[in-house]
Amino acid sequence: MDRQTVTARLIESGLVAVIRLDSDKKLKGIISALQQGGVNALEITMTTPGALEIIKNFATQAGDDFLIGAGSVLDSETARLAIVNGAQFIVGPVLNPEVIRMCHRYDKVVIPGALTPTEILTAWEQGADIIKVFPATALGPGYLKDILGPLPQVKLLPTGGVTLDNAAEFIRAGACCLGVGTALLNKKMIAAEDWATLAKHATAFRAAVLEGRNI
Repeated sequence: MDRQTVTARLIESGLVAVIRLDSDKKLKGIISALQQGGVNALEITMTTPGALEIIKNFATQAGDDFLIGAGSVLDSETARLAIVNGAQFIVGPVLNPEVIRMCHRYDKVVIPGALTPTEILTAWEQGADIIKVFPATALGPGYLKDILGPLPQVKLLPTGGVTLDNAAEFIRAGACCLGVGTALLNKKMIAAEDWATLAKHATAFRAAVLEGRNI
């Protein structure tokens, strides 16, 4: 899939699940539960041991119905390795123009991290497909609304502090999609392999996105 298609699918879903794993033993169950709940994108952070091998294995298994991306990418070399191993999108905690150029060279979606208005506009001008507003924990949904006032053209994905209680509010404030970690991928559910409950949790987050969009 090209960048435009992947970007559109991320925005349509409205959710990117974010996970740091100790191993890939439970990843198949996690992906299945997310898909049942209407979430079709998972970011596997590069802080996960063996992240590249995990991405390679599950990107092949998931096919076009589910998007596997790499997170916590700090440099262009890591971005390239993730891409050649099957990552459809690359997420970083900070803005690195070289990462953006590398992703575009391979026609892959890039989502760099930025926080201030200057950083966000710079990321957009450098060619970011979506901009990760990070950390969004202390700022809340109102910050996105303030940013989008003078910068309505940018696509924002808040990460950090997004919960089921505020997900709809973030969408109403203008977020094109949400990055959600443990608030979605509940550690106790995963440890117990309670995939049915995890699927219901994903369904609730998807419903919150649709509520925010008044659908």
